[in-house]
Amino acid sequence: MIDGPTLGVLALLGAVVGLDFVSFPQAMLSRPIVAATLGGAVCGDASAGLLVGLMLECFALETMPFGASRYPEWGPASVATGVVVAVPGADPESTARLLPFAIIAGLGCALVAGRTLIWLRRFNLSLALRRRAQLDAGEASTILGLQRIGMAADFVRAGVVTTVFVLLLVPVRDAVLSATSVSGAQAVAVAETLAVGVAGGAIWKAVHVAKGYARWLLAGVVAGAIVVVSR
Repeated sequence: MIDGPTLGVLALLGAVVGLDFVSFPQAMLSRPIVAATLGGAVCGDASAGLLVGLMLECFALETMPFGASRYPEWGPASVATGVVVAVPGADPESTARLLPFAIIAGLGCALVAGRTLIWLRRFNLSLALRRRAQLDAGEASTILGLQRIGMAADFVRAGVVTTVFVLLLVPVRDAVLSATSVSGAQAVAVAETLAVGVAGGAIWKAVHVAKGYARWLLAGVVAGAIVVVSR
């Protein structure tokens, strides 16, 4: 279980990375590789958080957060996922066995968190409509006030979402860890296959319209294979 002070730190961390995703400062703190590592570090195992963060980052490559498009929110979900794999006193085998569950949980939480962003946008819109006259008049105080309220609401939203994710996932994590009989190597193989497949699709989507993309992509795959084999 997570004690009160640790849960408070995780809620604050989730609030910060959630605010970073869209509102401020957009400093890449919300990327899964960062947020999951920090979540794992708070619970005493940054390396486990980094491992699952790397996996989730492959999925997050597919997200293109432009304009008012709908997309998963990775920050709070990644913090909670980092907590899931950071089991106190766990051996590497146990951490590996948790990877498939952690990735699936992270994906589901990211979708739910993305939904709360839509609710936040609607809330911000309702506030703006109530102050339509002041906005039309260009009142700076009204504009700044709406920006501050929006950022505060985003901060609180992300903190609450992270807290809920952690409280829900940790008991399920404990049950999965005690019930599963899959070996660590098998679990890692499943997680890596999922992550590499999705990352490959995301990279293809991003580069297939570029001139000479096939040659560069093939060269990258060959270079990576050589590095792996040489090790």
